[in-house]
Amino acid sequence: MAVDELQAIIQRCQILEEADFKGEDFNLFQVAGQKCLEDGYTAQLLEVIQNEKNKVIIKHMGWNLISPLVRCIFTYKQEDDKREHCLKILDQLAQLCNPKELFLGLLEQMEQTSGEQVCQTVMLLLQPLQTVLLKLQNKKAYSVGLSLAMIMNQLSPLPVPYTKQQIQEDKLGLCQCCNAVVDFAKPFVSEVVKNMEKSSEYNDTELKEELLKFCVKSLKYPLLTAQLEQLEGIEEHPFRHFATEIIDILWDIREMIPLVFLHHKGKSPHWEDQEFADIERKNSADSLACLSYLMFVQHFGIDCFPVVFSPSYLLQCNMTHIGVLLKRTEESVLSKGLDLFESCLLRMEDNSLLHQYLECRDFINVPQDLVKVMTLCPIEHLRKKSLNILQLFIDKFDTEGKYTLFRCLLKTSNHAGVEGYIIKNIKDQIHLSLTACDNIWFTGHHLISLLDLVLLLPEGAETDLLQNSDRIMASLNLLRYLVIKDCESDNQTGVWTMLAKIEQNFLKPLHVGLNMSKAHYEAEIKNKKENRRGAHSSNTVCSVTVSGEKMPAMTTEMQLQVLHSALFTFDLIESVLARVEELIEVKVKAVMDEN
Repeated sequence: MAVDELQAIIQRCQILEEADFKGEDFNLFQVAGQKCLEDGYTAQLLEVIQNEKNKVIIKHMGWNLISPLVRCIFTYKQEDDKREHCLKILDQLAQLCNPKELFLGLLEQMEQTSGEQVCQTVMLLLQPLQTVLLKLQNKKAYSVGLSLAMIMNQLSPLPVPYTKQQIQEDKLGLCQCCNAVVDFAKPFVSEVVKNMEKSSEYNDTELKEELLKFCVKSLKYPLLTAQLEQLEGIEEHPFRHFATEIIDILWDIREMIPLVFLHHKGKSPHWEDQEFADIERKNSADSLACLSYLMFVQHFGIDCFPVVFSPSYLLQCNMTHIGVLLKRTEESVLSKGLDLFESCLLRMEDNSLLHQYLECRDFINVPQDLVKVMTLCPIEHLRKKSLNILQLFIDKFDTEGKYTLFRCLLKTSNHAGVEGYIIKNIKDQIHLSLTACDNIWFTGHHLISLLDLVLLLPEGAETDLLQNSDRIMASLNLLRYLVIKDCESDNQTGVWTMLAKIEQNFLKPLHVGLNMSKAHYEAEIKNKKENRRGAHSSNTVCSVTVSGEKMPAMTTEMQLQVLHSALFTFDLIESVLARVEELIEVKVKAVMDEN
């Protein structure tokens, strides 16, 4: 019987000194104890462990029971007495065992678990692990750091619940587990806080560093990808609670402000392997970006934040973080980047952002990242939001800043829709200059330089007019506005000075391009119609290439609709072009008659 075997080993070891315990004794104790657990003699095993006479034996050998004990706890149902006995045994082991040996045993057990049991195992062993760590005297900070790092490494492969239903179900227990880990860390936070209160010079301890590493890791996982908006029907959002606790720890250990503002001055670990250094840098950038989102969008810990920084300075500090978030493709991360950008811009007055900020690389890179979201992101509401934010960003700059930004975006966007949008903005700024406030950037020689980028076809007459129709229509509308609004005698915009150049680089090539494009598409339509007559059915499926791209398989009828739509676009461009040329001719003739 398993209990008799255990009693025999106990009686044998009771008469031995600690130093006389042999490896064989440890093995026999582990096998007998495991058999007791597996055979259901949990009450008897608990009695053995609680017996004062066995204290020394349990101190040295008890940690060997951790693995079978955890297995048995998960085997028994919640209400089973045997499960309760096992939990009491675990508690007794935490109190009686050698802290160093039990610490390693608990960590090993956590590390060995995987899949659906990760969170259950971690939550089960957190309390005994905390008890053991609080007893440790040597290498306490290292042990706490090792525990937190290992726990977070075990949790990080698990998917983060995102939807309301997923958060409520919490199938793997991640939401509950994350908050349990924070509770586990609290006594060590209190220890750091007490030491800092005793001495103002207490500023760089190992334990504080380990807690800081834990907070930074938590910001990347799970908070970076977690849904952190307040959800109706969830009274206490688990990830919002977790975020609050992490921010509180950072404030308590006095690392919040350094992380938000002084991270670029901080020490980063030296890695001989460049690949490791790059991974560390990326992880740190993700974490700091998430921290800024929590602070400036969700307002966690904002009550303690000093109200002395200008909105433009806060924007400058956050541009790096915004860039990090906008480069990601996951909806949960990308939306955080857009929210952070929007939040920083909404704090500012229109026309208040100085053009000198565009000398900072991030102020050029971030709008380019925003353009990529606008044009490449498959999620419609994020594309629309990014467009609104781009307009917000433009509105915040002073006149010279707008001018510089327009030049940059026209050169880098490589997207006709975006270029058309920028040209529309240029038209609005010219209108303001001509009607409300005169400025040098959207009149005269500065404007002429900008119009050189606008009033031309990128590839001359061979430009794909269908692909570039948004840009071409915006350019024609701008030219029509300039011709109507600016008299040749005033020539405030300089458009009349560069009229010959406009005709050479834009109007003439556009005429040629329209003639070629229309002829090509009309020929395509004719071929399709002839092929349709020869075919048995108009529903014959085939493919067509438009604007250099092969379109999905379509019936002949559908292809004809697409081709007619392209012809309609060319007709529209041609009608605006004719109107512009008519206006130019009228104005020029009027001046000649006057002369």
